[in-house]
Amino acid sequence: MEALLTLAFDNIASKDTQKIRKGLRQIEGMLAQICLSGGKSKPSTPSHRRNASAISLGEQPQQTPKKLGTLGEDLAFREFFRLQEGFEWNVCTRVADCLERLLGMSSSKGNPSLPFPYEQCLTKIRTDGQNDILILSALSNLQGLLLLHPPSRTIFGREVYMNLLLDLLDPYNCPAIQSAALLVLVTALLATPQNTRAFEQMDGLLTVTSLFKDDETTQNVKLKVLEFLYFYLMPEAPVPAVSAPNTALHRSPSKLVGAFDRRSSTVSGDDSGATKKNIRSQEEKQHMLARYLNNVEALVQDLQESAPFASVSS
Repeated sequence: MEALLTLAFDNIASKDTQKIRKGLRQIEGMLAQICLSGGKSKPSTPSHRRNASAISLGEQPQQTPKKLGTLGEDLAFREFFRLQEGFEWNVCTRVADCLERLLGMSSSKGNPSLPFPYEQCLTKIRTDGQNDILILSALSNLQGLLLLHPPSRTIFGREVYMNLLLDLLDPYNCPAIQSAALLVLVTALLATPQNTRAFEQMDGLLTVTSLFKDDETTQNVKLKVLEFLYFYLMPEAPVPAVSAPNTALHRSPSKLVGAFDRRSSTVSGDDSGATKKNIRSQEEKQHMLARYLNNVEALVQDLQESAPFASVSS
């Protein structure tokens, strides 16, 4: 796994978009290998012979997602989780740094409001489109990584990484990028109150609500923003600390997955007292959101009545 990560890290650190794409696919393939179990291919019967290409397509193994409770028994997942504990092999940090470079590559192409000759316009549209695809791929990988290794969420308690997600919500980004960034933002804040406080301190609520009120924002993105606000207004609970950073890895496989969120506070160096100080009540968050959005009370009431995240919080 170290050899694969080395290749992927070298590729996503490149300025060559082809190498970046290859590196992101390598990471995606590694995550797919961990999360999916390959099924047996179905042999074609002699009475239904087809041409070679059709047979090869028909015999592709069927892959199904592994159950969360069984991940702890997977040796590849154990090795992946172990490697993520060290800075050298942490994939989230590398993908986030790659995402920052991709944003810089987009902004360095000039002011889109300036007139371009026809050929330059076509080149810019083509280049920006390819760059957007790479950004979406990086965001997809980042979301999966944060779900597979929750302690990595703590990097978004740092200003540089939280600001990266907020930059992706700017109006000049395409709706697909805005929606994907909102999903990553939810994953980054999940069960990590210190990240939520960083989000608030960096005017994240202003950024999100401005996107919601912007007339140019698509309805689909506005729906994603509304879902995010429901998530933000959920009551927070302190994350219990454990005795040592490596405790979860020595638990029985059935308990490994359940220990993820409990370990996030230990990895970041927070004790239980410090974690409780990061907690804000639902009323406090409601008042903060009311500075930027009207009728927040209706959102809270709807959240309490419908309980859309009840299964997640339980």
